[in-house]
This record gives sequence, structure tokens and C-alpha cells, in this order.
Amino acid sequence: MQHKSRITRRSLLKAMGAAGVGAWAAPHILPSGALGANAPSRKLNIAMLACGGRSGQILGSFIGENIVAVCDANANQIARIKTMATEKMGENGAAMAKAKVYEDYRKLLEAEKSVDAVVIAAGQRWHVQMSKAAMLAGKHVFCEKPMAHTVAEAREIRDMGRTTKLATQIGTQGGSSETFRRSMEVIQAGMLGQIAQVHCWINRTFPPSAPTDMNADPIPEGLNWDFWCGPSALLPFKKYYLGGCLAWGRWLEYGDGHLADMGAHALNLPSRALKLGAPHRASVEIPTGEPLKDSYPSATTFRWDYAAREKFGPVAVYWHDGPKAGPPEELAKELVSTYKKTPGSGVLFAGEKGMLLSDAWGVGGVVKLKGDAKFRGVNDHEALKSVPVTLPRTRGHMGEWLEACKGGPSTFQGFALAGEIAEPAMVGIVALRLGKPINWDSAALKAKGAPEADPLIHRELRKKWL
Repeated sequence: MQHKSRITRRSLLKAMGAAGVGAWAAPHILPSGALGANAPSRKLNIAMLACGGRSGQILGSFIGENIVAVCDANANQIARIKTMATEKMGENGAAMAKAKVYEDYRKLLEAEKSVDAVVIAAGQRWHVQMSKAAMLAGKHVFCEKPMAHTVAEAREIRDMGRTTKLATQIGTQGGSSETFRRSMEVIQAGMLGQIAQVHCWINRTFPPSAPTDMNADPIPEGLNWDFWCGPSALLPFKKYYLGGCLAWGRWLEYGDGHLADMGAHALNLPSRALKLGAPHRASVEIPTGEPLKDSYPSATTFRWDYAAREKFGPVAVYWHDGPKAGPPEELAKELVSTYKKTPGSGVLFAGEKGMLLSDAWGVGGVVKLKGDAKFRGVNDHEALKSVPVTLPRTRGHMGEWLEACKGGPSTFQGFALAGEIAEPAMVGIVALRLGKPINWDSAALKAKGAPEADPLIHRELRKKWL
């Protein structure tokens, strides 16, 4: 889901005039090359690495650039997205229909020297591998979440993000909403006091954990199944793997379930607002008691414990999924006065002076301070009016990245942060796979006293397609 700001050039200039240049100039200053090769009006040459359902959903946000090449291991996906663009996206879509077609992303990166930037939505198993290859080829990169499939991958992409001069952006679109950034400002200003608990949840569920089905379905014509599996194991083809992130993402060989999928959104706000860094302990519970096999369970509760840092005290962060997902009863009852019931998804900060609630994307923040009868919006609550605006606002998630590619301000959610936020989720998956809590040594990338975790932290990859 993409959350777009409605800021236009005219409204921005009006706001600058009303607020004074000093309040707006820093986030929107033009780069030195703005009138040359990197002018904001110049169209980028973009390549799409993967053309599945998610690529189609975000296509409209960058179709105005020059899409010069597309790549997918499934020829049917390429045909589908080209048809969709041609029929629904006017002149820009018709131009995309002429884009060069590749099955192999490596050949695309080698051959298409004019490509400035790539958009990747290939699935969790592929995201770090394709992002690395594109960055090493000198391309700016937008990559959908989940970012990483192991802790080691999260660390690798974090470190690349810290050192690169390329523009990178992760597909956690909620982080570009005004209310996400306002919620960060409210929390960091101390309006909730010290926060001891954060609960993130979504009431999605899978069937109970199951073993891999080793009986193959016929492989559809046009699909290179071996390439589709890529760095993950080559399992027998099942047609349900092609059903998107809620299909392949259920199977632990290819994804990490709801924690990786929606957790990438939900953990974004607490990680940023509380400057969490890495946890020192991770544990997980499967409320149904079902044994873990080869797929993500029907319900989970993960917990990460963080030590005190900067001005923030120790905090426990939770992720809940499944049909009954939500914060514990003593916190959930605080939601009833406003919502009559627990929302189906959310991120809830429980502080000594009050609570802040957003949806699972970190959007639409509302606050209930001590003494309040109901939650009120982070932009509407009278007690929050004095909190200064410290973070840049943006005209849209993809737009922010496109501007950065053309020499504009750095993105708010580049790979350095994406890798850092992915680490606790992947540490949680290690605890899930081991079936026990782990004490985490982030500097060493080790589960203390648990050498059996090493193969899960540094997962062996198939090299054939890398």
C-alpha cells in the first residue's frame, strides 16, 4: 500500500512563503547539478527487476520515467505487466511496451549501460542479491520489502547502504506519510514519557505449519522455475508458490511469513522513533502450540528486548499475528473508548504519560495522554502543538527516491536503515527456527552459546543464478 502526500510545487512555495524560508529550505534545497545532467526535469532510464503483482501495484508511481528494460524469470509476468501498462497508463505505458526484455537480471545489468536506476520487487529471497548486483553496477536502487532473508543479508545491505553514494530506498511506503514522521517527532520529544512496551500486530493468519509438498505440479510454459528459486533451494514446483508474497512468503525456504511481510512496515516506526538498533534478546511463542515444520505458523508472538540507549530506557517490542492478534488485554481495553474494539492492525506505544497508536504501516498516528477520554490525531491534539517539526516532509515515497536519483536530498528510508530494521526480524526468525529464545550479539552476528544458529544466520545460498 502506498501512501502519497498531496504536496504540490504551488502549495510548497506557498508554505515556504508563510513559514519563512529557513523552515523549509534545508529539506528541499536543489543540488548543485540541478540545472545540468541531474536536473529534476530529466527523465531517468529505469529497469524493472521482476514484473509480478507488486511491481504492477507500484508501476504507476514511476511510469513517467523511461522504463527501458524489464526482467523476470516468468515470461508470463512480463507480458502481463506490459499489457497492463499499454491498456491503462496512456502514452507512458505505451512507451514501456517497447522496453527490452530479459530473463536474466545479470545480462540486463551488463548490457543496458544507459540504465540509471532499477526497481526491484522479486521476492524476499532475491532482494539483497539483486540490490547488491545493481549497486555494484552503479545503479540507484528501489527495492520492495522484505529487504533480507537472513541476519547476514541484513547486515550486508546495511553496510553497503552506509557507504554508497547511490540513492537507495526500501518499499515501506508508510514511512513517507506525514503522520508517520509526526509520530516520530512526538515520541522523540518525550510527549509519552519513557516507553516500556511497543506492540505491533496484524490479524492475518496462515494454515498451521506444514511440511514441504514434494509432489511437483506441472511447470507453466514460460517459467524458468530454477531461476525463480534463485539463491534458495530448488524445491518441486507447486502452483501456489506463484500467488504473491502471501503464497511463497508462507514457506520458510522462500520467505519469513507475516513477520517479514508486514513486520517490515510495523517495526519501522518503533525502530526509527526509539532508535532501537539491535536487540539483546529475542524470543517467540506459537500460541496454538502447533509444531514448526516448513512453513510459518498460523499465529505467532515475537518479543525483542532492548537495553537503554541515548535518552530512551529499556523497552520490550512485540510482534503478534494470527486471527486473535493484538496487544495484551490491559492495553487493548484503552482502545475501546475510541474504536469499540481492537483494530485489525496496529503499532501501539505504551508510555508513562500516554499512548500512541498507528496502523501497521505506521500511518494515521493518534495519541491518548493521561486524562484523555479518547485518542486524538497527532496533528490535532492540543498538547502536541508545541512539538517542533524536525523531519523533512515529502511529496511521495517513490517521488522522494526519484528526486534523490536526480541529485536531490537523500531518501528518508535508504538501505542503511532498511538493513538495521530487518535485523531484529531475522533474529526473531532464528529463534523461531531453533525453537528457543536467543541472546543476541549483534557486533559478532552470533546467538550467544548457540552455535547451532550459525547456519540460520549465514544461510548457504545456491550460486547458480548469482
